[in-house]
Amino acid sequence: MKWNNSNFTISLLLLGLSFSFWSCKNDNVIVERNWQLVWEDEFDGPAGQSPDPQKWTYDIGTDWGNAQLEYDTDRPENVSLDGQGNLAIIAKRESYAGSAFTSARITTQGLFDQAYGRFEARIKMPWGPGIWPAFWLLGSDIESIGWPQCGEIDIMEYRGQQPNLIHGTIHGPGYSQSEAITKSYGFENDRFDVAFHVFAVEWVEEYIDFYVDDVLYQRISPGDVPGEWVYDHPFYIILNVAVGGNFVGFPTDQTPFPQSMLVDWVRVYKEIN
Repeated sequence: MKWNNSNFTISLLLLGLSFSFWSCKNDNVIVERNWQLVWEDEFDGPAGQSPDPQKWTYDIGTDWGNAQLEYDTDRPENVSLDGQGNLAIIAKRESYAGSAFTSARITTQGLFDQAYGRFEARIKMPWGPGIWPAFWLLGSDIESIGWPQCGEIDIMEYRGQQPNLIHGTIHGPGYSQSEAITKSYGFENDRFDVAFHVFAVEWVEEYIDFYVDDVLYQRISPGDVPGEWVYDHPFYIILNVAVGGNFVGFPTDQTPFPQSMLVDWVRVYKEIN
C-alpha cells in the first residue's frame, strides 16, 4: 500500500513479473539469526470485539493519495475479531460518508514501532477485481519529514484480480511510486485466498529480505536503490483492505461483497546475540 502512489501503474507490475514470477530461482543465502519475540497480537477474543486499543489505532478517512474508493472506519462492521482467533478487516459495498464502499485501516502508529527485526503475519486473502489488501510498514518520522523520505516497506500487497500473486516493495527518496523497488512471488497451481500464508520481512542494517511461507524471494540492499537508504530508524505496522485505487482499478460486477482479509496473527522479533 503506497502512501502516495498516483503513478503506480500496470507497467510496474509487469516489470516486477519479469524479475520474479512463480517463485523463481533465488541465489540469496539465508542467514540464520537468533530472533526474540518482542510484540505480537494473536487476535483471540469474542466475535465482534474491536482490536486491542493498546496495540492498534485507526486511520479514518478516504483516498490516502491512492485514489481509493472506500471510506475507512473504526466500526466493528469493518474491523473486528471473528471469534475464531482471527482479525477480520471487512470491505463492504455501502454508502457511507460520501463513499460507495467502507473498509478499515489499522496501525500501530504511536503505540509500537521498531527498527530492524523480523515482522510477520499469517493472512488469508479476499478475492475479486479492485480489492487491494496490504501488510506494510511506514517510517515513524513521517509526520516530521514526510513521504517518501520516511521510507516504506510493503511486506505484502495483493491485487484481488490476481489471487495467485503477491508483491513485496520498498519506497524511498528517488525510488517511490512507479520507480519503487519491487518483486513478485506467486503460485502456478494455488491461490492466496484459499488458505492462510505467512508473509514476512527480515530487516537488518545491510538488507531487507522478503519471505512467503519462509521462502526467501527477494533481498534488497543499499546498493540496489538509486537514492538514499532510509531504513535505519523505527517503522510502524499497517494492515488494511483498500477498494479501488491506482494499483488495482475499479471493482467490477464480478467482485463479491463483503470482502474479508483474515489475519491469524502479527508478530515482531528482534535479533539477539
